[in-house]
Amino acid sequence: MAKILIVDDEIGIRELLSEILRDEGYDILLAENATVARAMRNAGRPDIVLLDIWMPDTDGITLLKEWAANGQLNMPVVMMSGHGTIDTAVEATRIGAIDYLEKPIALQKLLAAVKRGLQRPLAPGAPAPLTLAAFTRSVPLRELRRRVEQIASSSRLLLLRVGAGSLAELVARSVNDGRAAWLDLAAISAPLDISQLQATQGGVLFVGELARLSRAQQKNLAFAVDRLDRYDLRLVAATDRSAEALLAEGWEEALVSRLFEVSLAPPSIADVRDDLPELASQILLHLVEGGEVPLRSFSTAALNQMRNLQWPGGYAELRAAVKSLALGTLEEEIGAGDVRRLLPPDAAASSIGVSFDQPLREAREAFERLYFEHHLRLEAGNMTRLAEKTGLERTHLYRKLKQLGLQAGRRHEEN
Repeated sequence: MAKILIVDDEIGIRELLSEILRDEGYDILLAENATVARAMRNAGRPDIVLLDIWMPDTDGITLLKEWAANGQLNMPVVMMSGHGTIDTAVEATRIGAIDYLEKPIALQKLLAAVKRGLQRPLAPGAPAPLTLAAFTRSVPLRELRRRVEQIASSSRLLLLRVGAGSLAELVARSVNDGRAAWLDLAAISAPLDISQLQATQGGVLFVGELARLSRAQQKNLAFAVDRLDRYDLRLVAATDRSAEALLAEGWEEALVSRLFEVSLAPPSIADVRDDLPELASQILLHLVEGGEVPLRSFSTAALNQMRNLQWPGGYAELRAAVKSLALGTLEEEIGAGDVRRLLPPDAAASSIGVSFDQPLREAREAFERLYFEHHLRLEAGNMTRLAEKTGLERTHLYRKLKQLGLQAGRRHEEN
């Protein structure tokens, strides 16, 4: 018989609903808040969830959004509320709830909603891509999500100023909540066709690194930029280059000017190091829900070991590592030993992007470049704060940046 998870902070309602549904032959799981509901949903795999909206720790709408963002909304959810509104019901349905019941819930309405939910076929295919909405505990990632949403509400184009450890793809996936069509322009070498833009209408165009685009791909990008309004498209592009550097490499001035109109410097994985356990855990959960890996979880020791790496390859590298660990470990829990055995043996060195096999002078220069790139990004190009942070006199600092081929941040000179 089907398994039903009832989530409500009122014990009387939980007992009443569970008694009714047990009499109908259903298996019942009970949760008094969102924290317990998360654990019950992951462990029990219910066939349907009855979810209260008003709860003390995390409300039902927020939990529903979280499941949708995590790719976990692969079971029908019926919302319940004693004082809901039409707007709340519409929002819940938009997120993915299949029904809405007002308290006190009539017996026949309850049974009918459960029956409809269990008979309703789930949409086939993989869950929606992981987005920033999945990371509810990280303050920097929550703030980043709000900034991205605010910019996307007013601009069709967003340039991400990134460096090593980029979260660019995760940011781009978060535009339009990850549900919209997606087109990676860097994956297209032939001339871009109108039909491709039409097929992506209302969706997101993405470029992971502008500097890697060929001349033909730059033309495709210009073609797409001119048609964002016509096809209701958003463009998210990322680069670690300045506008001047792209122009020096032969980019068209008009296109570069348009691309740099609205920019954002999102944090790197190194900047949110303390949140890496949540990043890795949510990536693993999403892979499990998508059927890409077997059921696995991380031990605290494994997460702490992964947190000590800086992941210069960014989100893509971290996701690949999590997938490798989940597929390669022999136990249900991924331990610190698995991280040591299954990740590259020189991960500690590669995590800062410096090879131990090169001459000392070259290794030192590579490290200095990464060091100053990191602090330039943290201080948003403010040379006064950068000089204070690095302990260098301003003239020496400018000379050092020039030697390393880095753009000195002459903007934002005020404290």
